[in-house]
Amino acid sequence: MIFIHPQLSAQLDAGALDGVHAALQAAIRLEHATIPPYLYALYSLDQDRNTAAAAILRSVVHEEMTHLTMAANILNALGGHPALDRPSLLPRYPGPLPGTVEHGLAIGLAPFSIGLVRDTFMAIEEPEHPLDFAVPPAAGITRDPDSAPGGDSAQPRTIGQFYRRIRDAVTTLGDGAFTGPPRLQVTTDLLPDIIAVTSVDTACQAIDTIIDQGEGTDKSPEETDGPDVAHYYRFAEVVYGHRLVPVPSAPPGAPVEQRYWYDGAPVPFDPAAVYAAPVNPAPVAYRAGSPVRRRACTNFNYTYTNLLKTLHATCNGEPDRLVPAIGIMMSLQEQAMGMMTGTTTGGVPTGPTFEWQPVNTKVLA
Repeated sequence: MIFIHPQLSAQLDAGALDGVHAALQAAIRLEHATIPPYLYALYSLDQDRNTAAAAILRSVVHEEMTHLTMAANILNALGGHPALDRPSLLPRYPGPLPGTVEHGLAIGLAPFSIGLVRDTFMAIEEPEHPLDFAVPPAAGITRDPDSAPGGDSAQPRTIGQFYRRIRDAVTTLGDGAFTGPPRLQVTTDLLPDIIAVTSVDTACQAIDTIIDQGEGTDKSPEETDGPDVAHYYRFAEVVYGHRLVPVPSAPPGAPVEQRYWYDGAPVPFDPAAVYAAPVNPAPVAYRAGSPVRRRACTNFNYTYTNLLKTLHATCNGEPDRLVPAIGIMMSLQEQAMGMMTGTTTGGVPTGPTFEWQPVNTKVLA
């Protein structure tokens, strides 16, 4: 479970607008920080042979982009200015997510594995009270309940709880605080869940969407307004090898944990179809090593920085820039796949480092 640092929530205690601005910028940093680890794992998959796992991870990345954009929409609606074009936005991997307790979970860049999904990705998305669903014997999995993903804590401070604190603060501010120009709101059919924020009601709707998509609710693992289960349970589907579906024989009124089980369509995973990318690639090693690997890493980081600048423009008065931003994301995937397969790095699998690189420095062989 991810624990949010108390100082991050404390800035909301006074009920002042600037405290809500700071909390929303922290939420943007936090949402962004989850995306590179998810992308690194996704890029490491041979997606023709690990199709189901790749599709689940890709769906989570798309929704994390939606969450980041909606946090920016709320900040804009409250007269703030989202910042996505600063080196400080980028965390160091491995390390804690921005705004989380320092001695908590260290998040790194690693190739896809069941252990990574179970121990890191599920911990990022873990709700305050995770629901524990059965794995039927027919699924071919033996599970020790004491080692199941999830758990509880006496006083957990989850990402969802942090967003609820923001929700309460926004409600206290009232509609009069929503002074930002509506033209700054970002919406697109490419990310259909994004909500334009103009009032307390729409801000709360956006926050509830972020929470439900990540954690679900204590009454259901499903997204409130979506066809899928929340991120935490989507990652559990990868771990248990089957989709989470309703139990056909569950009687009416049965407890929620008896109404679903991991007995749906298979989610197969072939560990042999994962590229041998390094864990937590070291930028220094690239700079001192092969010119072709150095060039590939520099090009990727330059494209990544360009993406962040384009997203910054998108969220600061140029919402139409979201379409080219998505095009840049496709270019990032192509570059990363070329690095991880070794096709653009002299046959040596190489992992992108997700660093700030504002200038595409020419590297000579």
